[in-house]
Amino acid sequence: MSARDRLIAGVLEEVAAREAVLSFQDVKARSRDTTPARDGLSALLRTGCSVIAEIKRAMNGRVLLDADAPIAHLARDFEEGGAHLIACQTERLRFQGSLQDMRDAREAVELPMFCRDIILDPYQIHEARCYGADLVPLQVELLDQNRLVSLLDRIESLGMTAVLEVRSPAEADRAMEAGARVVAVNARPLVGGDVDRKLFAEIAPGLPESTVRIALSGVHSPRDLLYYAAAGADAVVVGEELMTAEDPRRLTRTLVATGQHPSCPSR
Repeated sequence: MSARDRLIAGVLEEVAAREAVLSFQDVKARSRDTTPARDGLSALLRTGCSVIAEIKRAMNGRVLLDADAPIAHLARDFEEGGAHLIACQTERLRFQGSLQDMRDAREAVELPMFCRDIILDPYQIHEARCYGADLVPLQVELLDQNRLVSLLDRIESLGMTAVLEVRSPAEADRAMEAGARVVAVNARPLVGGDVDRKLFAEIAPGLPESTVRIALSGVHSPRDLLYYAAAGADAVVVGEELMTAEDPRRLTRTLVATGQHPSCPSR
């Protein structure tokens, strides 16, 4: 099996294990009886380039956050630093994340919560809503078109915002055909490889003007944020840099100020 196939198999295996404990019908009922989703789309449409601060425990074999780290405290740091949204890596296989991390973060702040995970099954969408997700991603490269449309519709039926992640112009075209309102261009390959920030500038011009555009990966400084904003980004996700910062709140504030400065390109 390729690394990609192992990832897919691992995700589906974990979903099946959770569904054996809580049935699809039960998680579906719970998801429709939970607190309404927060408006993530409006948060992305503010003037300037919005900052999505991301919580992630690990990446590329590096531990970024101790097992007993106070997720709520970190989320509040991001909110007090002015972040427009908070993302949380809930994938366990590569990032040691959990849905509980997202719930802890959401309960600590008023900001919309962007669930970062590999979503392949409807069960995961209802599950994410139960734990407080307001935005949910779909990896276009992993889903055939019918599945993509079906999962997008399910996300929106629960009042959440679907974020379609793409890594090529062809995937962006498929996202548009599926009815995406929010597209995230991920500069990092799904499995292996290096970050390629130029991907955003290659893909974004082909998206309709009405499409909300998020740049994923490659933001380490205000200069990187401005680079993406100049290429048409409405928002950037910043994870690793914030997780390793000595003062996450201060860095968040610096990035937010850059994105809201009058000189920052904006739609």
